[in-house]
Amino acid sequence: MVSLAARTLELVDVPSESRQESALAGLVRASVPLELVYDDDLTLLFRRPNGATPLVVFAGHLDTVPANDNLPGRIDGGAVHGLGASDMKGGLAVMVELARWAAEADELALDPAFLFFPREEISVEHSPLPRLFDTGLIADAALVVVLEPTDNELQVGCVGNVNARLRFAGRSAHTARPWLGVNAIDLAVEGLGRVAGLPPHDVEVEGLPFREVLSLTRIEGGRADNVVPDLVEAMLNFRYAPHRTPVEAVARLRELAGEEIEIVSHSPAAPVAVDNELVQRLRDAGGFPITPKQAWTPVAQFAERGLDAINFGPGAPRYAHTRDERIEISALEGSYEALRVFLSP
Repeated sequence: MVSLAARTLELVDVPSESRQESALAGLVRASVPLELVYDDDLTLLFRRPNGATPLVVFAGHLDTVPANDNLPGRIDGGAVHGLGASDMKGGLAVMVELARWAAEADELALDPAFLFFPREEISVEHSPLPRLFDTGLIADAALVVVLEPTDNELQVGCVGNVNARLRFAGRSAHTARPWLGVNAIDLAVEGLGRVAGLPPHDVEVEGLPFREVLSLTRIEGGRADNVVPDLVEAMLNFRYAPHRTPVEAVARLRELAGEEIEIVSHSPAAPVAVDNELVQRLRDAGGFPITPKQAWTPVAQFAERGLDAINFGPGAPRYAHTRDERIEISALEGSYEALRVFLSP
């Protein structure tokens, strides 16, 4: 077995920003000795032959956010440092080494499959997962484990993610005669007052605390320093708890921000899969806490297809997407050993 730290560093040192994942996909193909049952659009699904036990899919995305002077990586101070180390090349390293172990195992209690896919770090409409879902290859999965960074906690569910646009239309005029126009910035200052600084709304779902938040993320307006602006556009981001349906979430956003909002993108929340007996088996394998996922992850895409899915990975959310991104080697080892116990008879 290649050490988990060495495998992580190997993956880190292959750049794979969103839409540039082909080299990393090639490395994964060469590293996983299981049958490749699906290979399309850099989406790779590996399985053991003749699996007769319940199917568990381990899933991870190949892409990272753009580099920030954090390549190449290095091993230092008990951690692997570098772009994507936490989110989520450490998780991919655990998947690769777990697949290599599973390929040599005589008997397992569960039937593992390993799914690697691109373009997770950009908007969900670019996801290749729907094409895989349509094949039915994982339709019978008893559980999907997405190895997003969770500090080795079992993070269940995920919040929904809505991006919306709010427009304020005025009438342009010369700034020497502003009374002849209607200043769209003035309208925006007044209209955005109802959402600026809105406090979080705490919601309990299946005994777990989720936090709903509405944030202003962008604002644009104005044409020149001597023109009264006639248009201001603001972008809103709404994260909502999994007790709401997508329709209910949009209704809540309109209640908060106004009926005139335009929905730009919407990634639904995922339900809390705490009753699945395999979730309890994984919890027992490592003594892990169960906590809510206060972010959107691909578990929602699996849930939309009727599959129970959870987040569990060795990465630390506090380091994800940061310039000093890193992952503790002890966390890699803890995740890997627990998943071996989880799969073993």
